[in-house]
Amino acid sequence: MAKIERSELWSLEEYASVRNDFRERVIDHKKCRRISVGPNATFIFEDSLTIKYQVQEMLRTERIFEPDQIKDELEAYNPLIPDGTNFKATFFIEYPDAEERKIKLARLGGIEHKIWMRIGNEEKIYAVANEDMDRSEGKKAAAVHFLRFELNSAAITSAKSGAEIEIGIGHKVLSGSTILDDHSRQSLILDLL
Repeated sequence: MAKIERSELWSLEEYASVRNDFRERVIDHKKCRRISVGPNATFIFEDSLTIKYQVQEMLRTERIFEPDQIKDELEAYNPLIPDGTNFKATFFIEYPDAEERKIKLARLGGIEHKIWMRIGNEEKIYAVANEDMDRSEGKKAAAVHFLRFELNSAAITSAKSGAEIEIGIGHKVLSGSTILDDHSRQSLILDLL
């Protein structure tokens, strides 16, 4: 999947005029790329559209219009776009109550290394987490992690052939798994070469 180029971005003025329609398009697109494992763990599988939205929103929020700063944003966000042999996701640990969230995050250190995906009968593929920086400190976890699931050729072939895709968490405090529905699976398959 191609990385986002500067020429593909709207200026701040242009974005203001298309933002509402673009936002609705992205929200609709994300519906099948948002996967929950239980009530407290959510994955958003990223692609060029979701990342373009993130970049445009960051430029808008921070009022960034200088070419070097735009380049910096693209360099920060482009690595979150799948490369054709992987799936990339933003993983959220979600507890609505702030006190409960603080207590749970204090016990979820290392959770990012316990996240896996299985395609058909292939072995579990464990996520490569937070390649930009470490987001856990000892027993405490951050609420957001960036994940990459690198697939071998057999897993890619299985996925393209219609094999089910399961995603799971194997942490003692937060565990579970879910099988992607067909709509979600089809959307993710588009990320593969």
